[in-house]
Amino acid sequence: MSLFLQKNIPQGGELGIWHIEEPSSYFFHQLQLTPAELAQVEQIKGEGRRTEWLATRYLLHKMSGRAMRGACLKDEFGKPYLAQSPYHISISHSKDMAAVIAAPFLVGIDIQKLVEKIEYIAHKFMCPQEMESLKDTNRLEHLHVYWGAKEALYKAHGKKALDFRDHILVSPFVYNLNLGKCEGVIKKDNFHTHFDIYYEKITDYILVYALET
Repeated sequence: MSLFLQKNIPQGGELGIWHIEEPSSYFFHQLQLTPAELAQVEQIKGEGRRTEWLATRYLLHKMSGRAMRGACLKDEFGKPYLAQSPYHISISHSKDMAAVIAAPFLVGIDIQKLVEKIEYIAHKFMCPQEMESLKDTNRLEHLHVYWGAKEALYKAHGKKALDFRDHILVSPFVYNLNLGKCEGVIKKDNFHTHFDIYYEKITDYILVYALET
């Protein structure tokens, strides 16, 4: 078993990362999925993606401290929630890392393996002011923080129909090696909410999580 990281976050939340070394069968037998969850698994194509999905649900249960697992279901917009729990949750997975965050307020999380190709799509999710803040040093990591921040905010909102350039804004910041903080906001129609955004580099991954303020 590979619990990579588990820690408390500000204002009563918790975050965990699982390094996936087990096959999907391990998680499947541990979880005892509900019919609704089984239906979700059956729609996932690819053994790797299925293993990542199962690992996040297993991690969520381990973090909950419950003897009996609560089902991880989806609301009408597809946002995951933990049955019979007042906590907001958010889930992310990339390659062999799974990440989960839970808190009594809106939260979002993203973990992403560093890839060069993000440079070619940056213009699709970043506004000019954000692009101007990038420097040659640590540019790849900086780009991934912006992407992760917007992914985390998108998940925290949870109602889709958000444009990453127009509705999800991250205040330009200087990239801080390995561990840092910035701010973001979601603006759409009557929804206007600010978030503190934390990020850190973990091996060759960038972890970003957003907390409603």
